[in-house]
Amino acid sequence: MKHLIKAIGLTCVAGSMMFSAGFAHADAKNPKIGFSIDDLRLERWARDRDYFLAAAEKLGAKVYVQSADASEQRQIAQIENLISRGVDVLVIVPYNSTVLNSAIREAKKAKIKVVSYDRLILNADVDAYISFDNKAVGELQAQSLVAQKPKGNYYLLGGAPTDNNAKILREGQLKVLQPLADKGDIRIVGKQWVKDWSASEAMAIVENALTANGNKIDAVVASNDATAGGAIQALSTQKLAGKVVVSGQDADLAAVRRVIAGTQTMTVYKPLRQIATSAANLAVQLVRNQKPAYNAQLNNGFKNVDSLLLKPVLLNKSNVDVLVKDGFYTQNQLAGK
Repeated sequence: MKHLIKAIGLTCVAGSMMFSAGFAHADAKNPKIGFSIDDLRLERWARDRDYFLAAAEKLGAKVYVQSADASEQRQIAQIENLISRGVDVLVIVPYNSTVLNSAIREAKKAKIKVVSYDRLILNADVDAYISFDNKAVGELQAQSLVAQKPKGNYYLLGGAPTDNNAKILREGQLKVLQPLADKGDIRIVGKQWVKDWSASEAMAIVENALTANGNKIDAVVASNDATAGGAIQALSTQKLAGKVVVSGQDADLAAVRRVIAGTQTMTVYKPLRQIATSAANLAVQLVRNQKPAYNAQLNNGFKNVDSLLLKPVLLNKSNVDVLVKDGFYTQNQLAGK
């Protein structure tokens, strides 16, 4: 990373990357990209940043990265700062998908393109959206658990209520689960959203769910690996880890190790190099007035947003080696060495 930071003129301040002043306004040959990220303290986003920087540098772009550290006020202020610095395109991983419309209006007034990254920004004039197909992720999560537990009590552990993806995941999960619930094969005994995708909050929710149901829960549909980790901690206390099936997504290292150990049933691998590289290409194409290869449109409450949806990969004990083949982890990392 150090060589990348040096090459594109970034300096690191207080856990987020700020940029040094003095760049002239970039032309299409060397676009200036502002990358506003929800929270770089999370492993997932640090990986996205590194892949994005590498891809953007190859395209001749300069990237200014800022982390909102899970604060919507900080993210709004950082986006306004990037606008004032004259970036050509903003790439935003929103902390709260519903509060950025004013900031994006300012960007559009300044003729700045806006790409919504991984999470769809709502009620705002964004130019493009790139993500993995989150409805398909939810379907994979539910299908995997149903294959293991076709009957029984299911608990739905959602993501952050501020994250539109959490709701799309739930749509995918219910597409699989609701017909089974209607038939009486499974019973959805509870569902709750988890603030900030917090593992500790997920643990507390599952502890309460186990108490309320006399430990009679057969499946926890956890919407990501952090919430899965919290759920599994709660299950472990009751000696139920490995007996209750649990989903996840993101292929976090701790989660993949749990999949190998058998306490987590599956996770969803979203090749981050693919989305980050594609997003860098997309951002530069917009600045250069080239036509990106969109494959969908999603309505964000303001418009139908041109979208590029990538295909997620189901990951369970039988195919974790794909992570080593892709260079995502080493064999030693998976083994905990």
